[in-house]
This record gives sequence, C-alpha cells and structure tokens, in this order.
Amino acid sequence: MSESGAEAVILERHGAVALLRLNEPKAMNALSATIKAGLTQHLPGLLDDAAVRAIVITGSGRAFCAGGDIRGMDDRGALATQQRMQANYRWLLPLLNARKPVITAVNGAAAGAGFALALCGDYVLVAADAKFRAGFFGIGAVPDLSLAYTLPRAVGMLRAKDILFSNRDIDAEEALRIGLASRVLAPDALLDAAMEQATALAAGPTITYGLAKHLLQRAYSLPLEAFLDAEAAAQATAFGSADFAEGVAAFRAKRKPDFTGG
Repeated sequence: MSESGAEAVILERHGAVALLRLNEPKAMNALSATIKAGLTQHLPGLLDDAAVRAIVITGSGRAFCAGGDIRGMDDRGALATQQRMQANYRWLLPLLNARKPVITAVNGAAAGAGFALALCGDYVLVAADAKFRAGFFGIGAVPDLSLAYTLPRAVGMLRAKDILFSNRDIDAEEALRIGLASRVLAPDALLDAAMEQATALAAGPTITYGLAKHLLQRAYSLPLEAFLDAEAAAQATAFGSADFAEGVAAFRAKRKPDFTGG
C-alpha cells in the first residue's frame, strides 16, 4: 500500500485496487476546489491504468460528501457557472463511463453533489448510519453532477421526483429498500467490505465488466434493434479476449479461472 499524502483526496493502492478517500473531514468532504482538483488529478489516470482493475471511493471522518462547497456558489453569471460545471465533468464523465468496477463506500452523509457521487458506483455500499439528501431545491439549485440522470435509473422516475422535490433524508434502510444501496453494513465494517468486494472484482474479467457496463448504460437510450447490435459487437469483443479463453479453459478443466483483465 502507498499513500499520496495528507491531501484533499488521498490515493492508496492495494494491489489492483485503488482507494480514493475524500479528505477534508472538517468540511464534511464538501466538494471544495481542492477536492475537485484531487479528483481531476487522480481519476482519469486510474481509469486509464490497466494495472488498476477496481476503484473504491469513500470519505474521511463522519461524512461521505456533504455536497458542493456553497462558499464558491455565488452568482458569477451564466457563462462562469457553465464553465465551473464543465470543469467538474473532467473527472465526472470518465467516472460515469468507467470500463472497470467502481465501488462507493458511503460512510456518512451523502448530500447534493455527494449524493450524485455516491450513485457513480456500480456497487453502493452504505453504512447503517448514513443518510442521503438531494439538497438542491433547498438552495434553489438544479440537481447536478448527473443526479437527475442516475437517480431515476436507480429508483424509478416517481421516486426520484419525490426524493428531489421533497428534499427529505433517506436513511440506509430505505436506501436499500428502494434501490439506492447495494448493501447496508455496520459503520466499522464498511470499508473492509468495500475493499473485499473490490478485490474480488479486480480478480475478474475486467474487459467483460467494461463491456457489460457500456451495454447497461445504453439500455435506456437505444432502440431494441440498435441495442442488440451493440450486444452482438460486445460479445464478439469478449469472445476475442484472453479472459474468455481462460474462462473456457478453466471451465473445461474444472478449475477456477485466473483472469488477467486482458
């Protein structure tokens, strides 16, 4: 394991798993300029690094991420606001389009943009004392960082509108029930469970995960015929991979496959 130091976003490497920890606990890891700079610094490179086969994102202290840093949200005009949002997309878009598994370990409050960040995970593991809140309408803002895209896909359109418009807290139990959480865990077991899950995924067929994620992301937008064309192309790529050859060989030999991610 190695650490990048006491920065706004700490990077640790555990074999093929990268752990990113938002690290401004006094501000409940709100998305300050320094945290966003850290995400921009780390995420695109990790997603392009073939040696990294799974990523875990969590927060330091008692919060996962308390949302945007309101200190930087004064009205600076439409152009400045659009430019600020587009700067966020330098790390957000690669994360949403990641071709490797991403786990978010929600260790406390996930509000506003932090709620959106949590839903970037393929697995959303939630501490039993964690809470989600949309927050945006409470300050007269529009949901951002893709929340209006990811939330209805997780819970359905009517529930998404309720969560956004009511601005109410969603506790861990409800999050699990309605599809916001993959699993709920004791707070002191959360990170270990996330790393265990990530390590298992990192030993899997990385290319196949990426192809499946790409198909799932397009499942709501493509007409059926176009989706089936994309499915056939993805399967052709999978069948040509080293991991597929290893998987078939292991099946025939009645042994556990040794996937390399290739």
